[in-house]
Formats: sequence, C-alpha cells, structure tokens
Amino acid sequence: MKYIFLMYVYSYSKYEFIVFYLNFVVFVFQYENPWTIPNMLSMTRIGLAPVLGYLIIEEDFNIALGVFALAGLTDLLDGFIARNWANQRSALGSALDPLADKILISILYVSLTYADLIPVPLTYMIISRDVMLIAAVFYVRYRTLPTPRTLAKYFNPCYATARLKPTFISKVNTAVQLILVAASLAAPVFNYADSIYLQILWCFTAFTTAASAYSYYHYGRKTVQVIKD
Repeated sequence: MKYIFLMYVYSYSKYEFIVFYLNFVVFVFQYENPWTIPNMLSMTRIGLAPVLGYLIIEEDFNIALGVFALAGLTDLLDGFIARNWANQRSALGSALDPLADKILISILYVSLTYADLIPVPLTYMIISRDVMLIAAVFYVRYRTLPTPRTLAKYFNPCYATARLKPTFISKVNTAVQLILVAASLAAPVFNYADSIYLQILWCFTAFTTAASAYSYYHYGRKTVQVIKD
C-alpha cells in the first residue's frame, strides 16, 4: 500500500519536517521562527541604511557618524547573540546578516561617492561584487527548494533549506569596507579628506574586494550547506 506521511521534530526555535513516501525520506526542511533577536537586529540595520544615505547626501556627517555607529552596534550584537544562544541561530539569519551588510555597504558607498568622498571605480567594484553574490543567494534558494517550487514557499522566511557560510577573506573584506566607510564619514568632520592614508585604504579595500569575489568563485559549493537532516 502506498502512503505518504509527515512527521516533525521540535528543536529550540525550529521545527524539522520530514516527508516519507513508501518508508523512504522524500525531502527534509526546517520551519523556523524568523523573529529571533539577531534577525530583528539585521532588519534594523537594513532600515538604517537609507537614513544614512540621506544624511550623507545632505552632508550632515556628524549625525551620520552617530547613526553609522548604531548600525555597527547592531552588527556586533546579532553575531554575538547568535554565537552564544543556540535558540537564536537560524538558516535565515545566516543569509539575512550578510545581506543586511551588503545593503548597508552598497547604500553607503553610493552616497559617499555622490559626496566625492570615495572614488567611483571602487564603488562600482563593490556594487558589482555584491549584486553577483545576492543573485547567487537567490539562485541557491531556488535550487534547494523541494518541488513543487512556489512563490509562497520561496519567499517564506520560516522555510529554511540552506545555510550560508561566508569565506574568511569575505569577513575581512566586510570589516575593511566598513572601516573605510567610517574613515570617509569622519574625513569632512576632522578635515583629512585628502589624506594619503585614506587613499591607501581605498587600494586595500579594492584588493580585499577582488580577493573576496575570487574566494566565492574558487570555493563555490563549500560556502553553502544544504539542510538535509
């Protein structure tokens, strides 16, 4: 007799659903609670991004520095909480945290370039890399969804199918990019916009950005952990 049944196992803040057909596992997926503290902090960082962009375009650099510090604090806190409390970790968070960083960095670099504080070629390089990585994330999401694939399932943040693992050089690159943003925001406040050290930091940021892009190309599948069990 053919039959299908579904079972779930509760673990911390996520449910694991296993679909069986003729005693064989057909597919496994996790149904997570997306409202964890790290995820809300990442969403806060995304919300602060356009505020920062507006402040920079209006050349209100003093307030922009304060808002940027707040955005940086949310980045530190979400990582700390996720590392130390198992029930605050999620597959969604593994994608949302770097996505929030990329949205924040992209808006900051575009607005700082508009304010003539960061060169156009560097911003173009960073935006191009981030667009490719975001496109890759959407592709991974599509490929790891079990059939039938639907829009409702695709955009359901509770439905976890893969966990992303950034490379070491990518983490270094994110830190360097944020350091350059902080230095560029402070430049007009403390009058060092033409400093040679700032220009050296431009070059170093370009190098780590290129190295990060290559690391994702080189390691490829190793940066994605498909949730199977």
